[in-house]
Amino acid sequence: MGNTIEGKVAFVSGGSRGIGAAIALRLAAEGADVALTFQQNKTHADDIVERIHHTGRRAIAVQADSADPDALVDALTRTVAELGRLDILVNNAAVFQTGLIEQVSPDDFEQMVAVNVRGPFVAAQAAVRHMTTGGRIITIGSNMTERVPFPGFSLYALSKTALIGLTTALGRELGPRAITVNLVNPGPTNTDMNPSDGPMAETINGFTALGHYADPADVAAAVAYLAGPDGRYVTGATLNVDGGFTA
Repeated sequence: MGNTIEGKVAFVSGGSRGIGAAIALRLAAEGADVALTFQQNKTHADDIVERIHHTGRRAIAVQADSADPDALVDALTRTVAELGRLDILVNNAAVFQTGLIEQVSPDDFEQMVAVNVRGPFVAAQAAVRHMTTGGRIITIGSNMTERVPFPGFSLYALSKTALIGLTTALGRELGPRAITVNLVNPGPTNTDMNPSDGPMAETINGFTALGHYADPADVAAAVAYLAGPDGRYVTGATLNVDGGFTA
């Protein structure tokens, strides 16, 4: 693993656990200084910051609710103030709720859209004010934009599908500034929210071509590629990291 993004600064929303933590650690291993946000668990966030410090990179953790536009903008502003610049935005923070459509309340809808759709938009809007040529915007979506095998995921799939439109349109808009915009759609990934030994794991494994869950590091590797120099000609694209779930 070479330091392909040496000296860059990355911002990872929801970077204290799961896929977000793996992304923050991988980008630091590649040479970036990292700011990450967390909503409640400061202990987890501080642990990731400490692990990044052990790699020799700088890191900060900022408490911010991605449903709050002002909090997101403030977190990005603090990142630039403390780390000196912003080169890579990773929109990872998300909420995951299930329920048949008759069970979805207006509050459920507002929360899902606020975090999963408005959050990435607001973060991108704030980030591009600080980015220069070669900036990267990478959003974490879901394989459920292409395949929903169970009932009860209509609202979640809606919120993640909106990110495809944001990615393609923003990629076109920011192309003249050499800022790339891409979407990574993970499949079943071993996290505390969806453990690979959970009650539905065997069934879910059967939907994949590879027959097993991803590790968060697998998703982080895709993000690192898009964030690095080898990803400079990829924009407006969706990359599925789902073990063939949508094949």
